[in-house]
This record gives sequence, structure tokens and C-alpha cells, in this order.
Amino acid sequence: MDMNTNLPPLIRALLEPQRYSDATTQVEWVQTHISWVLLAGDFAYKIKKPLHLPFLDFSTLAQRRHYCEEELRLNRRFAPDLYLAVVPIFNTAQDPQFKGLGEPIEYAVKMRRFEEAGRLDRVCARGELQPLHLSHLADRLTTFHAGAAIAAPTSRFGSDSAVMTPARDNFTDLLRLLPEVGMSTRLTALQAWTEAQFKQLAPLMAARKIAGRVRECHGDLHLANMVLIDQHVEMFDCIEFNEDFRWIDVASEIAFTYVDLIAHAQPGLADWFLDEVLSRSGDYEAALLVRFYGVYRALVRAKIAAIRMTQTAPENPDEAAVYIALAERLVASIPVQLIITHGLSGCGKTVASHKILLEDTQAATLRLRSDVERKRLFGLTPLASSHSTPEAGIYNPLAHAQTYAHLRTQAERLLRAGWSVIVDAAFLKRADRDTFRTLAAETGAAFSILAPQATPAQLRARIQARQALEHDASEATLEVLAQQMQTIEPLQADERQLAQTSA
Repeated sequence: MDMNTNLPPLIRALLEPQRYSDATTQVEWVQTHISWVLLAGDFAYKIKKPLHLPFLDFSTLAQRRHYCEEELRLNRRFAPDLYLAVVPIFNTAQDPQFKGLGEPIEYAVKMRRFEEAGRLDRVCARGELQPLHLSHLADRLTTFHAGAAIAAPTSRFGSDSAVMTPARDNFTDLLRLLPEVGMSTRLTALQAWTEAQFKQLAPLMAARKIAGRVRECHGDLHLANMVLIDQHVEMFDCIEFNEDFRWIDVASEIAFTYVDLIAHAQPGLADWFLDEVLSRSGDYEAALLVRFYGVYRALVRAKIAAIRMTQTAPENPDEAAVYIALAERLVASIPVQLIITHGLSGCGKTVASHKILLEDTQAATLRLRSDVERKRLFGLTPLASSHSTPEAGIYNPLAHAQTYAHLRTQAERLLRAGWSVIVDAAFLKRADRDTFRTLAAETGAAFSILAPQATPAQLRARIQARQALEHDASEATLEVLAQQMQTIEPLQADERQLAQTSA
């Protein structure tokens, strides 16, 4: 039986290539639960189904036009090259035309097509997703969030109800869909954790809304809604049909991508992505919310999988259970570590800490870079020059003390929230190292010192190469290196027992 005969007349007619103005020889179709997508030549045409569901209303032509226009507006914030126009369709469902007289019978969002193989979920499945791709995504995402509209303090967005009603709905629906005794026990435990976490985090959530952290976000930022084009990540297909799904704390947005990377068996890349986003934004208090929102996002995916099981034979009947297990993984308590680096500029501290992030199977480590945090503390962007000389400007003794105090405060907050922390700084002075060793003892964290080794010739070559690239927060020069060689306090015997070295 021809599957096309089951399509609505309008969609079936639009499969005819001659209806398109460009040189189209074949039209393919794809459907989601709320849309039809027609792939014609270099373009895609997305038509909304005439549905009225609890979370959306496409039931009238006026509503479908409105949400097509919203889809264009919202997605052009970050993908203007992909989202081209809202196009009217004229005549009749049996003989549709993209140009005509009279009132339109339907509307479509016209998009530029991209290679489906470039979708990030597919890139990841092939093992080709790289840290550099996620660094670029972090750039794009933090820039987008910085410019996104801010929720008014009096709006419902980001309120207790806006956060907890959908979270509680997840448990109501999952307990109904998955009534097995063992699963019910697990879901009840996750619900208790969610309620307890919300009670603890509610003041922070409220403060973040006042501070402008609740914004008009993407709302559905999992890997299948991002695509790799010319080795750069583009976001697409944000939530247009429900304001409550996209007016969220930016921490919730970040958590979705973080959780999806873990779900794709890439905890190291999840850790890398989260660290890159927070390093760029400086919003480290978002890390205190990531697990809460991550559990919510995982259970949304579990619920969708459970609903699919009631509708058709799923490709993966264990998908709901997999996402519930992921939620349990996020709430599990794991031992935390505090790692500080030690060494002269160019010895490889940042490269060595890169490796720790990417090899973290728990996706539970964050890094604080003194080069970045120092500049942030003094109102500079990471790549900006402070025009400081050694021991002066933002490197004078007072600024040094302020920077290390800031790093300690940030590290303590993250450690107490259950994150392991790498503090990437020179730590040339024994007193600075002792301060963080004491912090580890106070927070119950395992303490170690990452002390990469390099020859003087290697140090000089690396500093000169880094200066030539002009793409690093470090302002170390050969003059700085010479000064460090004169003032460094080497690790003592008790510290060497805690040290790990790398080439």
C-alpha cells in the first residue's frame, strides 16, 4: 500500500515537484507529532497540523499563521540563515499553489535545508562530536542568552508554580504509565528528592529571576535540534507554541544539553560543555540548579517514551527506564575532589585540566581558571588585554589576593553543591596552596595538586606560541615567566605526596 495515500490531501498534493518555483525534482516528507515537513530541493516547508492539545493550539488557520510567524521570529534570533520566511499557500487542498489570489488556505515556514547527517545527535552517534564543537556551541549559547528578552519580575515565568507544576506532572503521569511496583518505588524516591531540592533551591531561583536569569530561551535544546554546518554548531527548532516552555531560567536550558550528552554516553563531553558555558558566562550559581533541572529534563524524556509505548511498538522499549536511570544517576551522591594546579606559565596546567574534564565519567567536575576569573573580577573579557606589567595592574599583590579569595569562594560553593572542582592557577605561593588545602578539609573533598612539568625551553616556546595566536586569557610573557622563576615556592615534601605530574 502506498503510504502517501494516508496523507492529508494538501500534503499529498505538495509532494508534486512542479508546485515549487525552484528547480525541484523530488519532494520528501517527514512528520512529527505536531507538524508536516516537506523537503523540496534546497528548502524545507514546515506546515503545522490542525491540532488542539493540552500544551498547544493549532486548531484554526489564524492560530497556525500566528505560530508560523512566532517560529520564524524566535528561530531567527540564532539561525537567520536557516529560517527564511512564512509563506502562504493558496487555492485548494487538492491543488495548492504558493502564489495566488484570494485568502490563503494554509501557511508554511520556509527553511533552508541542511544535511541531516550534520544533526548533532547523529554526529555524536558516529563518534565525531568534538570538544571544539561544544566550545563553539557554548559561545553561541552564552551570546544568545545574554541578548535574550528578560522575564518581568511580576510575570508568571520562573515562579514556584511555573517550575514545580510541570515537574510534579511528570511524576503523576509516569506513575500512571509505569505502574510496576519497582518502578513506582524509584519514581517516588525521585519525587521526594525533587521536592526537597526545590525547597532548598527556591530562594536562589527567586533571586535569579530578579537578577534577570529567566529569559526567552530556546526551550528544547537537545542534540537533535542542533546541526553542524561548516564545523560550527547552529541551533534550530525552538519552542514557539508554548511560552511557558521557553521562558525559563538559563540553567534549565543548559541542563537539557548537558543531560542529552550524558544520555548519548558522552559524560566527558557533557562535562566539557557545562564547563565551557559557565566559564564564558561566569554564572557559576547555575551549576547549583543543573542537577535539579537535569532530573526534570530526563523525566520529561522518560514520559514521552512511556507515552509512545502506549501508542505504537517503540524501537527501544526500555527508553523510559533508561531516562529514569539517568535521573537516578544525577541525584546519586558521589565523592568530590578539589584539585589545584601548580607551575610556571606554559607548563601545561590548562591542557592537563582539559584532560580531567574530558575523562570524567561522572560529568561532575567544573574548572575555575584564574586567568579568566581575574579579568572578570576587574571588568574585562577573557581575551581583553589588561595592559598590566608583572606585579602591577590586575596582577599587583592586592589584586592577587582578591583573585584567589574569589576563586576560593566560588570553589567552596561548587564543592558544597556536590561538584568536584579544578582551580587552574599558578599557585606559586605555599600560603595560597594551604588555603585551598584547608578548604578541601572543611568541605570533605579529596585534595590533590596537578603539577605538570616542562623544561625552560618548552615554557618559553609555549608562551611565544600562545602570544602569537592571541586567543587565550593568559597574559603571560617571557618577562612574566622570568619573574615567576625568581619567586616560585616549590612544592614541599608533604605537598609532593599529593601531587600528580604530567608531561
